[in-house]
Amino acid sequence: MRFIKHVLPILGLAFVSQACEDFLEKEPLGVETDKTFYQDADNAVLAVNGIYDAVSWDAGGIIGSSNTFEWMYGDVLSDDAKKGSTTGDFIEVKQMERWETLTNASIQSSTWNNMFTAVHRANQVLSYLPTSSIDEELKTRLLGEAHFLRAYSYFNLAIKFGGLPLMEEPVAPSKWGKVPRASLAETFAFIENDLQQAIEMLPTRSEFGAADLGRATEGAARGYLARLYMYELGTDNANGVTWQDVYEQTNAIINSGQYALFNNYAGLFEMENENNVESIFEIQFSSGATGWGPPKTGTANNVIQNNRSTWGWGFNNPTVDLVNEFEARDPRLPVTVYTDGDIVVGELQKIDYPGSNETGYLNRKAFVEPGFRPSDAQNSPKNIIKLRYADVLLMQAEAAYHLGNEGEALALVNQVRARARKSTKPKGSTAEGSTAYVPYENLTGVLPDVSASGQALLEAIWHERRVELGMEAIRYYDLVRTGRYFDALVEKYSEEVKANAQRHAISGSVNPIPVLPIPINEAQAWGLEQNPGY
Repeated sequence: MRFIKHVLPILGLAFVSQACEDFLEKEPLGVETDKTFYQDADNAVLAVNGIYDAVSWDAGGIIGSSNTFEWMYGDVLSDDAKKGSTTGDFIEVKQMERWETLTNASIQSSTWNNMFTAVHRANQVLSYLPTSSIDEELKTRLLGEAHFLRAYSYFNLAIKFGGLPLMEEPVAPSKWGKVPRASLAETFAFIENDLQQAIEMLPTRSEFGAADLGRATEGAARGYLARLYMYELGTDNANGVTWQDVYEQTNAIINSGQYALFNNYAGLFEMENENNVESIFEIQFSSGATGWGPPKTGTANNVIQNNRSTWGWGFNNPTVDLVNEFEARDPRLPVTVYTDGDIVVGELQKIDYPGSNETGYLNRKAFVEPGFRPSDAQNSPKNIIKLRYADVLLMQAEAAYHLGNEGEALALVNQVRARARKSTKPKGSTAEGSTAYVPYENLTGVLPDVSASGQALLEAIWHERRVELGMEAIRYYDLVRTGRYFDALVEKYSEEVKANAQRHAISGSVNPIPVLPIPINEAQAWGLEQNPGY
């Protein structure tokens, strides 16, 4: 099993309440306390592993969680996908899609609970590890991972809910329900600070051994800081970040020599290529037969998106609009979506459209081949790529454009397109039972270099982001930060759905930001002002 699942021994020990000290003048003999636990290096590693564990939760059974997947936000809230499956299955996702979410919705509650569990665990590490006497190099690295994962969790929440209660240390019982909600700009500044500390503390990818592959790196922290800056620039930029800030972070990643484009786009999302040279941050999973609840080593992310006719529940259906965005014969299209009659890793697909599918398409990037499907279908070992090098190249292209360097922007976009031109056909797509990567016979004239300038170049960059990163749960946030979201809702649905989203938007200093409801129990327990329209 991968490192993040080596966490179970600490679940009953790592987070012993410091309230013991209110009742005892002496440390109790033979009992782990917050002061003694982190004096052992193995315990410190396990505590950090516990943070990775919390950010990986996506299915029920853990602290009462329902299903909560990033595609429900990044894909389905955008024009790239619809809920999918049968009409009545998991109606909460359709309510989200139409901006009709209820304040007691289980999806948002689970996201909130899971991310704040990660924040709590990170705060335990950041509060008690600094005084430990373990090796300083290991201590610094673990603190860097905790800063990164706290930032990751807060960013995940902020782009969905707006400003948040900011917790820098474990919340004492006397302060429960009394932590105020910060503004969105204050929340962004908090996340910036965590990521900047993580950059200073974390090793590069090559400095990790094979057993620790997948842990947060300096490159991951820089990549998320660049992503945060871009989101601020397009939504609420009260902190005054600039495109130069974005450029400096992406440029540092590019010049580090730690990452590169994977040689074959068709292989990027196959399990044999997990944690490849293009992957900057990837949520780790492994096989197991433990189902929904703890100890959970796998993910339900894949089964819930796979074909109901074979192995799955049929959610997250790519739209015709996304399919039409691809240029003629773009090799990335069949790697991104599949439809009725396609062969995927040697398996003929029969899609019940419109019976149990809304668009006629499914997400190819989430497909799990038959040999890796465990007997417990809810528990897939397939990792989820959260940030990859192509995204960094396109972020730098956008930054270069805004800084007036169109030549560099063009070169970066064309670098991404050049890799796509060299892609093979998707794995096992040419014959039933096949697992081969078969080259295309002729891609002459496919994906010619972009030569646009001005606004046309910016739109070319946005186009490239959509097709290169399609069905990777990024599109919604790109639409919001670029001010195109509400119009996209009209194209996907109607003026009514656009009005729903606008009713739930907060005013940023740049573009309005639609937000989901703070779970009603949390809003009431902590005295938090509810988001607009809920």
